[in-house]
Amino acid sequence: MDNFNENAQNVITMSDNQSDTGYAAIAQVEAYWEALRGDRLMPNRSEIDPRGIENALENAFIIERIAPGIARLRIAGSHLSNLMGMEVRGMPITSMFTSSARRRFSDTLEEILETPATCMLHLESDAAAGQAKLEGQMILLPLKSDMGDISRVLGCLVSSGPLGHTPCRFTVTHLTVRPILPGHGPTDSLKRGSKKLPSLHEMDLPKIPEPGGFAAPKTSFETSKGKRRPPYLRLIKSDD
Repeated sequence: MDNFNENAQNVITMSDNQSDTGYAAIAQVEAYWEALRGDRLMPNRSEIDPRGIENALENAFIIERIAPGIARLRIAGSHLSNLMGMEVRGMPITSMFTSSARRRFSDTLEEILETPATCMLHLESDAAAGQAKLEGQMILLPLKSDMGDISRVLGCLVSSGPLGHTPCRFTVTHLTVRPILPGHGPTDSLKRGSKKLPSLHEMDLPKIPEPGGFAAPKTSFETSKGKRRPPYLRLIKSDD
């Protein structure tokens, strides 16, 4: 079963040393993942115990890759369901993103599983009718399955701002992908004074406007020579 295990030896509490910031849940999940993996590339899915991240459970999630670029939420905290206005377990993780951002997220997911690497994403929602503009962060940390393949991801999503109408979907404004090296922290975000490992890539992503439904631009009927096409139908009037 894909439920959090009740394994007491994996309870490594990180909450006591976390600062009281808006994104402390992400720091806690990352620190827990780091403590579990030790000198390895990554921990196993079976080692994850919810008691180690009890202060971040509503923001945490686990996804499983079921096909290239496609991953489903196996476990999801209440914050993710609140953002979507529905139960999200079993749904594709890309359902939390706008249509223009889904391809980028899928490509990034494949990259972190194949490299392997970790990823920090900076998110932003569109301010629509009845919705305030939200900002957020998401971290993706790969896990090994019971079969030994890298097909699971421990993640955490935190958003800031008032939640209006749902569902709320995000675009990716910035992302950082860092390789995982045995015995080294992939992001070093929790180690002050330490030298940060080089990132595979780090980029700001331009915002792509969403298509406006039926509000498509008017199609021109100009021919390649600049002349207007003749109408397909003509009215022929007969006095007979």
